[in-house]
Amino acid sequence: MTRPSLRCAIYTRVSSDSGLEQEFNSLDAQREAAEAYVKSQAHEGWRLIKDRFDDGGYSGGTMERPALQRLLALVREGRVDVIVVYKVDRLTRSLSDFARLVELFDAHKTSFVSVTQAFNTTSSMGRLTLNVLLSFAQFEREVTGERIRDKIAASKQKGIWMGGVVPFGYRVEDRKLRVEAGEAEIVRMIFERYLALGSLPALHRELADRGVVSRRREQATGRIRGGVPFAVGALSHLLGNRTYLGELNHHGRSWPGEHEAIVEAATFAAVQARLAEQTRRRSAHSLPGGALLKGRLFTPEGEGYSPSYALKQGVRYRYYVARSLVQGRRGRALVPALARLPAEALEQAIVAALRSLHHEPIEDAASKPPLALPDHALVASWVDRVIVQQGTLDVRLRGDPDAGLPTRLDIPWTKPVATRRRQIILPADAAANVQPIRVEEQARLVKAIATARRWVEELIAGDVADITALAGREDKTVRSIRMALSLAFLDPRLVEAACAGRLPRGYSVSRLVDLPPDFDDQWSALGMRRPG
Repeated sequence: MTRPSLRCAIYTRVSSDSGLEQEFNSLDAQREAAEAYVKSQAHEGWRLIKDRFDDGGYSGGTMERPALQRLLALVREGRVDVIVVYKVDRLTRSLSDFARLVELFDAHKTSFVSVTQAFNTTSSMGRLTLNVLLSFAQFEREVTGERIRDKIAASKQKGIWMGGVVPFGYRVEDRKLRVEAGEAEIVRMIFERYLALGSLPALHRELADRGVVSRRREQATGRIRGGVPFAVGALSHLLGNRTYLGELNHHGRSWPGEHEAIVEAATFAAVQARLAEQTRRRSAHSLPGGALLKGRLFTPEGEGYSPSYALKQGVRYRYYVARSLVQGRRGRALVPALARLPAEALEQAIVAALRSLHHEPIEDAASKPPLALPDHALVASWVDRVIVQQGTLDVRLRGDPDAGLPTRLDIPWTKPVATRRRQIILPADAAANVQPIRVEEQARLVKAIATARRWVEELIAGDVADITALAGREDKTVRSIRMALSLAFLDPRLVEAACAGRLPRGYSVSRLVDLPPDFDDQWSALGMRRPG
């Protein structure tokens, strides 16, 4: 009787990528031993598949390994019967991860074999042996991690650079931080400009306008990182980095380092005080129950919104702002109209829709009817997330369909127009849909009025002999000068309406020149009634 063929896959792993460039490395040694083991089981029908599953430079404490994920995908597809490893800890060093792997293998009838450790996972004793081995593997990983962390902490306390992301303004030379002169000047400029501007968003805009970008670096994979304008978050981190004082940071503490400082202590302290003051101001303006939708508001692409506000003439206006806008970057698919949303209008629409429901999914719903619940409690008990779209709010609720509670609401909603309609001064025979004067027409009219008044002042003061001399100086005809001068004698209320943009469209310079000197007659000539 012919034995059934068993498809075998070999998995290899090493934690460090050191030495992988060698012709025969640790991965090759593991695979060679595993291939020999598979050949020794040929009489059992074992057959090696061609695909290689090698993870070089990946820790056994995580499952996020590309080759392992490819192997598990084949297991789920039923294309692997036996997985062969050199040692158990090559597959994983985590007991919890191993438990999930065994469950997956059992579900798809996949066996698991270690070349150097004899056990059988189909028996209870074999599972016990394997769990004991994995317990020691996990213990070894945790002890090694603690030892490495202690070594890093001790080294940093002595001011020794222990690797990591090199701060902007420095480079690594002989395993020490050295000042990069060009970048260091940019760092000093950033600190100085923040003190001058007093605002991270303003600093971000200025640096972007100047073309200041982060360091451009190429990763081992060939991917290019950096070389882009500093985001607001990156600027906040840079301004608070004590490395620029000549110190090394470790878990919230810092010690004097061996490298040279870039920023003076007084400048750094002033920046930290300004940052702390801004934090206190934001906290002081936070209102109880405000930002009802914080953490619950998203764009259709999944980008979140952050609560924000603006103060205008002592009035506080609340908004929800897309995080890409807050961070000073441009959302790839963000609709400009949805980048900044008025908080009160948005919250009122959602609260009104919630109060129209007949159920309250909270424990004391019987004692607190919907209209009696505060807005923040209503939103917290109902709303899971809100997706803002053009013309509608897609509200995902924490309802229970089995109990007759809704799980979703579609609320028609359009962002209110931010600009207020101006009160236009209408002619007596005007139609109802008359529009205000165009901005370009308004600018030309206001400029012409100002010029006419300046010319009159020059004529009165004797700076210009007469209208003929003025026309010669301005290279205009005497008639055009006379007509333009009439704008200096307009009714002050007409001038005020022109400056405020409350004149109807078409009431430009040509319409207002050469009007009668009497104010009432001016309004009559324009077909308007003079305001009382």
